[in-house]
Amino acid sequence: MASRQVYSKAVIGVLLLCVVLLSAGIVYYNSALASSNAQVSSLQESVGALQSQVSTDQPQGNTSLIGLDPAGIYAGANASVVTVQGSRTITVETLFGPESSVESSLGSGFVVDYSNSYFIVTNFHVIDSLENATVTFWNGDAYLATIVGSDPYSDLAILTTKAPLQDLHPLSFTSSSSMRVGQPVIAIGNPFGLSGSVTFGIISQVGRTIQYQSTTGTFTIADSIQFSAPINPGNSGGPLLNAYGLVLGITSADVSGSQGVGFAIPSDTITRELPLLISTGKYNVHPYLGIQTDDMNYELAQAMGTNTTYGVLIEKTDPGGPADKAGLRGGQNTVDIGGQTYTIGGDIILSVNGTRIVNYDSLATYLERHVVAGQSIQLGIIRSGNIVYLQVVVGALSS
Repeated sequence: MASRQVYSKAVIGVLLLCVVLLSAGIVYYNSALASSNAQVSSLQESVGALQSQVSTDQPQGNTSLIGLDPAGIYAGANASVVTVQGSRTITVETLFGPESSVESSLGSGFVVDYSNSYFIVTNFHVIDSLENATVTFWNGDAYLATIVGSDPYSDLAILTTKAPLQDLHPLSFTSSSSMRVGQPVIAIGNPFGLSGSVTFGIISQVGRTIQYQSTTGTFTIADSIQFSAPINPGNSGGPLLNAYGLVLGITSADVSGSQGVGFAIPSDTITRELPLLISTGKYNVHPYLGIQTDDMNYELAQAMGTNTTYGVLIEKTDPGGPADKAGLRGGQNTVDIGGQTYTIGGDIILSVNGTRIVNYDSLATYLERHVVAGQSIQLGIIRSGNIVYLQVVVGALSS
């Protein structure tokens, strides 16, 4: 009987202990819940305040320029930018025969370091037919310059000068393959001879194909950067910099009559060509297919009776050129669409090595970035409604 009483008391004790622990647990849970709710409420208030601050502090318009420090970038890069000057003889045909005159020329350039030697990068059209070339640094020091190499198809040129080391402040490159449409950029140059001028804007688009006229002909430049920083005559050859002051490209051209549309040669093109331009004086491995083309569009597709609204229509192949040798075909018939005459019936290029080709810009950009003369590429084309793949050995452009 006594043992049963002891057992009952033990059970009661255990039950009382459970009740106490449960009560404590409930109290602790309620306390923790209240604390958690308070933390959540505090966090929500903080987030709300942060959102309110962002909304208040965020500038209107182009928010990609947040954090850009044009003054700091300019302070770090301006000493690297030079003015390239000289003269060129211009000959024009008149009723009385050719007449020549001498004109002054002015552009920009910037210092780079290659294999522990200093060079100046500028545009081909800045030094094209230039005589008595000089470079002037930010502090007014000026020296004779010598043209080391040039490439009209990328509008690039390399100069050397015997300036002392204290005047040579090289800029560093960053890969243009990492740039994004909309990111901020800064251009430094000498518009109209106003040395050390800075403007800023954004990258508007990449992979553009542009043309420029030089004294030696008209040249097409593939894979150009379109940007919104205002540039003017004299800016050509200056650096296009990212938010860290690294060179993304070299300013090359503006559009006459436009509102701040400029173009630049990307840094990857510069660094790819620099060794050959310095060692041989030229870059002679630009890819060449030997085709005359138009971009496909809806109206053109309708006129041709095809559903293919993208790609590059081959209107004509150069006789004996790479495309002609590979069996690519141009058109035979003409059609007028919106006042423009097209030659239709030829092959339509849809891909290169499996990469989709939307228009001529994308074709030229792919070739410039990934192909050099002598390489074989696979073109995917539409011919008579069927997809056909052809191998083409790419030729070399020649000026």
